[in-house]
Amino acid sequence: MAVLLLWIPAALSAQLKEPDSLVVAAERPGAYLPLLYGKKVGLVANQTSLVHEQHLVDYLLENGVQLKRVFAPEHGFRGMASAGEHITNGTDVKTGLPLISLYGKNKKPSAAQLDGLDIVVFDIQDVGARFYTYISTLSLVMDACAEAGVEVMVLDRPNPHGYYVDGPVLEPRHSSFVGMHPIPIVHGLTVGEYAKMVQGEGWLKSTKPLTLRVVPIHGYTHRTLYRLPVPPSPNLPNDTAIILYPSLCLFEGTNVSVGRGTNKPFQVIGAPYFTESSISFTPEDKTGAKNPKYEGKACKGHDLSLFAVFYLRGDESLYLNWLVQAYEIAPEKDAFFTSFFTLLAGTKKLQEQIEAGMTAAEIKAGWQPELTEYKQMRKKYLLYSED
Repeated sequence: MAVLLLWIPAALSAQLKEPDSLVVAAERPGAYLPLLYGKKVGLVANQTSLVHEQHLVDYLLENGVQLKRVFAPEHGFRGMASAGEHITNGTDVKTGLPLISLYGKNKKPSAAQLDGLDIVVFDIQDVGARFYTYISTLSLVMDACAEAGVEVMVLDRPNPHGYYVDGPVLEPRHSSFVGMHPIPIVHGLTVGEYAKMVQGEGWLKSTKPLTLRVVPIHGYTHRTLYRLPVPPSPNLPNDTAIILYPSLCLFEGTNVSVGRGTNKPFQVIGAPYFTESSISFTPEDKTGAKNPKYEGKACKGHDLSLFAVFYLRGDESLYLNWLVQAYEIAPEKDAFFTSFFTLLAGTKKLQEQIEAGMTAAEIKAGWQPELTEYKQMRKKYLLYSED
């Protein structure tokens, strides 16, 4: 039986640059507050929506903005719900504002939920992977606002993976909430740039025009090294998990655990059937990780957190080797993939290539023509330098 090798990249690209004076859009009030005064405002926000250490909800209210309601994405307004967990509507205890969940059955704001609003502000920290659902929420909000004649303002934030583009481009027939539009897994866009692409490429379903405004980040380029000040969701608790996430999330469509229910989610991989391992772990049901894969079962596996350092140096690649090698050692090949894998990959082809025994290098070579075409399209929507 093959041994799972922890592949280390042979070469690294130019190092990322530490920011000199990076200021996220939410912390540039002069660029957006004057545009909100006199309007009835809705806000799409979560725990990452901060102005320094103050939540944007409180900041807008203190500055006289007529904030009428708050929309919360997957993981909820405070960001503690598990992936896929049903979120209910409610009221923000501190402000009394109505909270409307944009997860579960109500992923897209209804006409009634937008009624009376002049503008919806979107301010959520994304992590730059197609299957991270905050950008799907953004797309649906844009679509609903176009239908209702409501403006959309995006307060932009950096993309921690904004320095590279990689992975298969999604095929439209496999569109879902974990991948709505024909972009690669690592798309290399901030949320503001993504919003411009969704509008510019005509991906909105609404036939009505949308008024979109993006408030940019000051002092950011796509080579800026950005460490998120607040965990964007329960299972991405630190820089290491965020860095490894684009490469490890595909395992969510397999019978391999990525450490949900442990103290190292998206930093370890393993399963009870692994024969070679450097660590062992037992997933447990906990806040932010309800009913994790292999709950209560001992898993053998590998701690991949040490390899995050290569990304911090600016390596521009999605690591497919771990997935290919895990399939090679799986004793029951038919049980390795689940139907969710195709939705995460955005294509059926990736599973077929792995099952056919193709190497990671061979598979990645096949992505290049579509990635080249995507990168050309991407240039039209870039707000920040790539140097």
